[in-house]
Amino acid sequence: MPTTTIHGHTVHVNDEGFLTDPGEWSEALAETLAAQIGIGLTEEHWKAIRFLREDFAREGETATLRRISVVGGIPTKALFVLFPQKPAKKLAYVAGLPKPHGCV
Repeated sequence: MPTTTIHGHTVHVNDEGFLTDPGEWSEALAETLAAQIGIGLTEEHWKAIRFLREDFAREGETATLRRISVVGGIPTKALFVLFPQKPAKKLAYVAGLPKPHGCV
């Protein structure tokens, strides 16, 4: 697995730059990852990130937009505002998780 240095820490990533070990993630790293894709994190972003990480820990896979909306209680429209254009992919990236299945 390739590695890269982000926020002063060496982390394992895949070919698209997604972390391959969710245990290497931290909130400070999330701030850096978000900044790299032009997102400044607010409490609403953190609500989505925390839901996604908690759901991943329970389910063993990254939630889809539908699951985030239905189970996490965050409307899809809000996710598109928080993480423009490709919210599921960008949210997973910032949360240090694999892309959801079906994400291009």
